[in-house]
Amino acid sequence: MPRFYCNLPLSTGAIIQLPEAVARHVHVLRLAVNDPIILFNGSGGQYNARLVAIEKKHVQAKLHLFDPCEAEPAYGITLAQALPEGAKMDWIVEKAVELGAAGIQPLAASRSVVRLSAERAAKKMEHWQGVMAAAAEQCGRNRLPHLAELADFIPWMRQQDMHRRILLSPRGTQSLADWARHQPAQALTLIIGPEGGLTDAEENLAIAEGAVCVAMGARILRTETAGLAALAAIHALWGEL
Repeated sequence: MPRFYCNLPLSTGAIIQLPEAVARHVHVLRLAVNDPIILFNGSGGQYNARLVAIEKKHVQAKLHLFDPCEAEPAYGITLAQALPEGAKMDWIVEKAVELGAAGIQPLAASRSVVRLSAERAAKKMEHWQGVMAAAAEQCGRNRLPHLAELADFIPWMRQQDMHRRILLSPRGTQSLADWARHQPAQALTLIIGPEGGLTDAEENLAIAEGAVCVAMGARILRTETAGLAALAAIHALWGEL
């Protein structure tokens, strides 16, 4: 059954006009009046609904039963990703949603090739929100990860009001798997550098601020691979996968 993210208040019995992007998708899928769909707004649970009107730009649906089902891990993992080049961040965001990340923190690091002005950063944030919504539709999640504002690495790292932070680095003397096997399932943040990695100064600061430095094995992973591999590994070790 088609699933659509709908950033609107939803309630049983309501008839709503679907957002323009969702309406376009309804037309692309060639859905018809009375076809069943599922709607969710990211606050948890989903609604069984039926299409009641389909026009060129206006599509309406009636909400029926609420289903409180969830697909969230019992612990929250935030992916703190230094900005990569090109469209790699789209891939990272999409797959992080599929793998159950609770939050995504874009970071501007010293070796980040991409530099975003405030205006471009705002447009990117809007775009990544759309990527997250589409990924949630596909993978069955009814909650979207929290997408934090782009932050510079050093001031972000110096924040004290954060849960445990894990720095993935080839210099780590302990593997992520060894560390996770001896830890209870818990909220944490995975820190991933850009192409070329974090600088020594950035890594030293992270460790000084309490980050646990771990390695991902004998091979050096690309920036678009490392965080996703770490997410999957932790889920497997903590019983989520």
